[in-house]
Amino acid sequence: MPEGDTVWNTARVLHRALAGARLTGSDFRVPQLAATDLTGATVVGSVSRGKHLLLRLTGPDGAAPRTLHSHLRMDGAWRAYAPGERWTARPAHLIRVVLRTADAVAVGYHLHELALVPTVEEDVLVGRLGPDLLGPDWDVDEAVRRIRRDPDRSIAEALLDQTNLAGIGNLYKCELLFLRGVSPWAPVAAVPDLPGLVGLGQRLLAANRGRWTQSTTGSLHRGQTSYVYGRRAQPCRRCGTAIRKAEQGERITYWCPTCQPEPPRDAADALDALDAQNRTNG
Repeated sequence: MPEGDTVWNTARVLHRALAGARLTGSDFRVPQLAATDLTGATVVGSVSRGKHLLLRLTGPDGAAPRTLHSHLRMDGAWRAYAPGERWTARPAHLIRVVLRTADAVAVGYHLHELALVPTVEEDVLVGRLGPDLLGPDWDVDEAVRRIRRDPDRSIAEALLDQTNLAGIGNLYKCELLFLRGVSPWAPVAAVPDLPGLVGLGQRLLAANRGRWTQSTTGSLHRGQTSYVYGRRAQPCRRCGTAIRKAEQGERITYWCPTCQPEPPRDAADALDALDAQNRTNG
């Protein structure tokens, strides 16, 4: 499942394959870009912004720089091949774009929100996103400020909102809340040490940057990479309680009911009172 670290890795694969090279051909298999030809353009580089991919191009012939934007969502992928190598990642009918250089072929499968825009207008597509957990704009305080704008919202939904912070998906949401002992249904206002929670999320993604196996446990062995995610009915690695799974909003949540107890109803009010007292005491 593509999350911020997976998209970062994908951007690096594209950058290594294409950066600095001139496109010798392009093939778009989506209606809105079907007539687009990028032949002659030079690839400046590829970067990620949360779960978004930005492939930046210049030229040809002094044309204004443009950016090819794509979103992987749940099932999108980019693969880089050598010229003449068989494309084996996905069925051919899922191909949405092919970019060719003299030394590489980049193939985009089942991409979403595919668009070509002037580079100066990238913010139209990604400007609404919160701080990127793996980007140069990462700012814990700003992410916390955005999350706290809706104190009654569940913390699980707030973490998935890319306008709060960009890069956390369902896997990291579940694992992060388990590690901090927070119920996924707790309102934002009832979460203790929100900066610590958010900071741990950034460290989890950063730890998996540069590899394709996502692990929050420290183990890369199959079946041992997560605490709760994908482990419904299996024993909690801490307490032995059966891990639960339920729908939450439009996503699935995994959690341990013992390690992540629901907060008491008056928890939010108690925390508000404590914050007020702390402010009074300076």
